[in-house]
Amino acid sequence: MECKERPIQVIWAGKPYPFDTNAVNAFNELIYISHGIKNMAVLVGYELELSRTLKKGSDVWLNTPRVSREASGTSGMTASMNGSIHFSTDDGWHPEFAKHGFNAFTIPPIDHSTPIEVQDHEDNKNLMDILENEIIPMYYDRPEQWCQMMKSAMSDVIPAFDSGRMVHEYYVKMYNC
Repeated sequence: MECKERPIQVIWAGKPYPFDTNAVNAFNELIYISHGIKNMAVLVGYELELSRTLKKGSDVWLNTPRVSREASGTSGMTASMNGSIHFSTDDGWHPEFAKHGFNAFTIPPIDHSTPIEVQDHEDNKNLMDILENEIIPMYYDRPEQWCQMMKSAMSDVIPAFDSGRMVHEYYVKMYNC
């Protein structure tokens, strides 16, 4: 499959924690690499306005935390509320929401007892397999299915992840009502 026939654009945006030297260095490396790749951009200054713009305009919201390290994943929730399809490792809110191929795409679980480099390699292979064999073909060849998946994401995420449901659940669990 030629990229010219089915192009994708990758936009990296984020805000590494200032004291996380590895994350800051990785983000700076992405900025450097992006200068040589025409369909890649790295956006800095990830605050509310940029976040809102990206969520309203993305087709796929990629979120790849190491399993057990996802804080909450609210960006993916609001992206799905805006019709973006969530593509993630099976962590954070994603396992509660995702039905692979119906309202989201899930990178399969891996053996977390293996060395980090092995985990990263396997996650990358699984991510690229899903991107190349499921996401891109559906987006370009089956637009009706893509549109249905977007609608499913929106209709599934709103009732399950709105603040009203959250407050009710906390009340019931805290007071056993």
